[in-house]
Amino acid sequence: MDLSIVIPVFQVEKYIRSCIESIFQQGLDEGCYEVIIVDDGTKDRSMDVIADIIEQHTNITVIHQENQGLSVARNVGIAHAKGEYILMPDSDDLLIENSLPVLLKKALNTKADMIRANFLIMSNQEIEDQCQSPTLPQPEFIEKEGWTLLRDDIKLYQFYVWNTLFRRSFLQDNNILFIPGIAFQDVPFIHECCVKSKKAIKTTCLLNIYRRGHDSVSSLQMFTKKKGLDFCIAIAATWELTHDKTLLPEASQCVKKNVYYLKFNLLYRLLHHIDRMDDRVEVLNYLYQLAPDLQFTDTIAQRTGRYLAHKAPRIYFHMLSLRWWLNRHLFA
Repeated sequence: MDLSIVIPVFQVEKYIRSCIESIFQQGLDEGCYEVIIVDDGTKDRSMDVIADIIEQHTNITVIHQENQGLSVARNVGIAHAKGEYILMPDSDDLLIENSLPVLLKKALNTKADMIRANFLIMSNQEIEDQCQSPTLPQPEFIEKEGWTLLRDDIKLYQFYVWNTLFRRSFLQDNNILFIPGIAFQDVPFIHECCVKSKKAIKTTCLLNIYRRGHDSVSSLQMFTKKKGLDFCIAIAATWELTHDKTLLPEASQCVKKNVYYLKFNLLYRLLHHIDRMDDRVEVLNYLYQLAPDLQFTDTIAQRTGRYLAHKAPRIYFHMLSLRWWLNRHLFA
């Protein structure tokens, strides 16, 4: 079997039908791929609205489980997958019509560890107003090592898994899985895939349509202390990759650079979304508990910041707040 498409389902009754329908608008022979739907204990009508589609197709497998979160649902799907490649679209997005065949053909011909495609960002209204599928440009494919894909082609804070084909044996051989029970699970997963991939491909092919600004469960949730603690786990797991002595120095440096910006993003979120200073300090301390050697000391400011973060975290947060206020009001 060529491809396994893994779809975790939880509280997406407004969008899951269009997602599943888009999979069967790819012009692929149903004998060459499977669709694994992981019902992650959804309480809404998500499974009901696709019941007829499931009945119509013999290549759909449904797995029911108690709610354990996106990471576990994806891991379960990966464990059940039989395809040479795995695709993991989000259940509230959709695939562009006939976008997958050329991507899958390239994957099967090259045996690349991962192939990363482009995507469109559209609102619900823009998706509904479409009278035909977007025009697909003539695809270009650039083969490279995974760490250069991470450095050159993956934008900061866009560590998505849903626009990438992963070779199943590559994931299995390197024991790459999602960390259970946390948000931001894509961050360490994508980093580990990239630094361990010997053959990756970046393509200009458009694969997905990402829904912008809809009322999904994830978009309704503000940044909370729990999410801050989850972010710490994701950052620490990513930082741990730098301890792998088999990595090229350039790959390790690329991960370190990304972790620096991820930590910066965490601090920004803590200052702007977490009101209680005690909660901010708890999250920051947790990060250093998980990654005690996490440090960036190239400049005096970084060395001073590290010292204050450990010895006087409240003063550290006050200084960060003042710095961002000055940047916004005086140096804009």
